[in-house]
Amino acid sequence: MSVLGKSVFGLGSWNTWDRMEFGDAVRLLRTAADAGVRLFDVAHYDFGPHAENSQTDVIFGKAVREAGIAREDYVLCGKLWLWDYPRAGFARQLETSLGRIGTGHADLVVVGDYRERPDVARVVTEVAEQVRAGRIGGWGVNNWLAADLDLALEFAEREGLPAPEFAQLKYSIARRSMAEGEFYGKHIASGRLVLQASDVFEGGVLLGNATPARKIGADPGGIRQSIVDASAELTAIAADFGATRAQLALAFCLAYAPVANVLFGVSRAGQLTDNLGALDLARRHGTEIRTALDHLWLDRAVNPDGSW
Repeated sequence: MSVLGKSVFGLGSWNTWDRMEFGDAVRLLRTAADAGVRLFDVAHYDFGPHAENSQTDVIFGKAVREAGIAREDYVLCGKLWLWDYPRAGFARQLETSLGRIGTGHADLVVVGDYRERPDVARVVTEVAEQVRAGRIGGWGVNNWLAADLDLALEFAEREGLPAPEFAQLKYSIARRSMAEGEFYGKHIASGRLVLQASDVFEGGVLLGNATPARKIGADPGGIRQSIVDASAELTAIAADFGATRAQLALAFCLAYAPVANVLFGVSRAGQLTDNLGALDLARRHGTEIRTALDHLWLDRAVNPDGSW
């Protein structure tokens, strides 16, 4: 099993730690670790289209140390961006991102987000170099064309290099086509890749926040208004299971067998506690929940292949 599965939940960092008081961030991290949340997705976001002077990775590094969480006691999932690759090579990116966090290695990295199709063999080879150097333990992909993912898997196998272990994809009640469609789905269904579900709340839209104040993820297929319109129904469905909307959204993901880890972002301890209740909900009612929500798969008509 990938180290990804060591923590069924993971805390994301995008637009999270830099929107909190430092003391609150420390307490939240300590609470998460004590509750068994061991995976933290932390990236250097002040890069490419996210060049917004973000300090979220720096804050995380300081807060996790202040919380007394030893490096060996958590899984760090970082990112390697392909926006400016190969000019911004992986060694340089890791030196920057790990230095800002204050650690020498990431247990996992997600490689992705490209505007132009990369030299896949070069990407796989350079990732392997970073694995051999001990800077990363394993890797996954996000927002790759399926044909490029196929090339990466085939090249890694042929050359005896570390292959992608997981795909970090938008996956939620409303968006399922990337993970369950024919392109990525064949690798996930076969067990060649496990799924890390991200953007599970659609930036808060599925929780009832139709106009989030903070920047949220992209809207592939232009279906966000449809998600807004459908989200009100979730209150009644959640009530049928004695759950909150957040618990329902998370339990939906957890009940899909290929999901190894579910990412979410929280800024308050109460949100974290509520979210953790999804684990028991999924165990008790996972199959029923997925059946009750089947009609809310809203991106069925969206082409699931592409660099999102």
